[in-house]
Amino acid sequence: MSDKGVRIDKWLWAARFYKTRRLATEEVNGGHVKLNSETVKPAKPVECGDELTITKGHETFIVTVTALAEKRGSASIARTLYEEHPSSITAREAAREERKLHAASAPKKRPDKKARRQIIRFVRKGD
Repeated sequence: MSDKGVRIDKWLWAARFYKTRRLATEEVNGGHVKLNSETVKPAKPVECGDELTITKGHETFIVTVTALAEKRGSASIARTLYEEHPSSITAREAAREERKLHAASAPKKRPDKKARRQIIRFVRKGD
């Protein structure tokens, strides 16, 4: 750890937001990670007190950096590297519940031969 900070892609990997450093770099380049509300490059140093907005799929994490690390450690150590904002936690949980409500339920059984024919006819009508 240096006085200048740690590269943002290294920190994201060490904090276990991404499985590989390459994936962390791609996400930063893709604009899915913002440092203090600004889009940055992977080599940008992150320092204690910085605020990160990380978008992973449907979830958005807003965290404050509390410690720096260049090496990936255990999950319990990684959890001490940041503090997630309470608003971020509640927003993610609300979005997760909403997705559960809107998720399509699976049919109780597989379609039989007659039902498959009806599905095929229905799909062909749409063409």
